[in-house]
Amino acid sequence: MPKSTTPRRAALNIHIAVTERKAVLEQAHACGLTLSSYCRALILGRVVTSRTDLTTVNELRRLGGLLKLVHTESRGAYSADTASALADVRRAIARIAAEVEK
Repeated sequence: MPKSTTPRRAALNIHIAVTERKAVLEQAHACGLTLSSYCRALILGRVVTSRTDLTTVNELRRLGGLLKLVHTESRGAYSADTASALADVRRAIARIAAEVEK
């Protein structure tokens, strides 16, 4: 998330349970954000994506590329297997995207 040029001069104090604070801190960390940045983004309705999700999608895309390479270099000898594996990769990416949109 890009740094804002708007000065931060107001505080928002909320009361939550210790366990809730721990969960929110973990979620902020997973997104690579500070607690304040994470909460601000959520309160303002911005989409917050976990770094883990982005890393996973990038890895799935890399694997898809390798599967295409196997298909090309084998001249289609494993076309049924590579097609099935590519379909699995696409479904996994779609599941992650659906979770992010929730």
